[in-house]
Amino acid sequence: MCLIAFALDAHPDYSLILAANRDEFYNRPTAYAGAWDGAPEVIGGRDLKGGGTWLGMTRSGRVAAVTNFRDPQQINEEAKTRGHLTKDYLTQVELPVEDYLAQVQREAALYNGFNLLLFEQGKGFHFSNYEGRINRLPAGVHGLSNALLNTPWPKLQRLKQSFTDAIRMEVSHDRLLALLEDSELAPDEQLPDTGIGNQWEKAISSICIKTEDYGTCCSTVLTIDRQGQAQFTERSFPVGTREDKIVRFTFDTSEVATQ
Repeated sequence: MCLIAFALDAHPDYSLILAANRDEFYNRPTAYAGAWDGAPEVIGGRDLKGGGTWLGMTRSGRVAAVTNFRDPQQINEEAKTRGHLTKDYLTQVELPVEDYLAQVQREAALYNGFNLLLFEQGKGFHFSNYEGRINRLPAGVHGLSNALLNTPWPKLQRLKQSFTDAIRMEVSHDRLLALLEDSELAPDEQLPDTGIGNQWEKAISSICIKTEDYGTCCSTVLTIDRQGQAQFTERSFPVGTREDKIVRFTFDTSEVATQ
């Protein structure tokens, strides 16, 4: 997962609204979002190579997302798969979020650079092993790409603004999915320098990335309203072995949470 905008406790009707794109090499095998075998309480896509997920949620309302921190000079081929950071949180529902984050903090050096977002019962947290600090998130609209939270890269600023404008109207999953299809490239003078060269910085500077073998594979929108009603929508793009496909899930997190 490489680009996320979310509103935490920032809308009169919703405790969480999240819109995200997953960018990956097209040939990396993945499964469409759905209930997981062996953990049917979890809804999300699966990375069939690493075994984790980039974004998922439980029927009780836990949400987890991870992005890579872009630093090509600091890649350890033996590092643990970052998708397990989200998978473990979603499947260890008995472990409080604060305790889980303390565990991640202790083991952070075992992973290549990452950003982890965790949500539960109206609370949100961010942790990056490039920062090393557990951050309780304030209410508001936030954004995350492949740098620290709210780093003002052009595509993140563009998405945060369009996302903010969109949720001022009636919240619509289809409208938010449409925002995530924006393929406009950033001007050269606004490109960050992350060590991958200007040509590649340009190619991946749009909200929706389209290159020959790498780009946006799917978009996800999820919402949890203040009565606990959750909706999860994934739109896959026809790249690699994936088809142009939309899957939708609706459930009541308050029923599960009180069982």
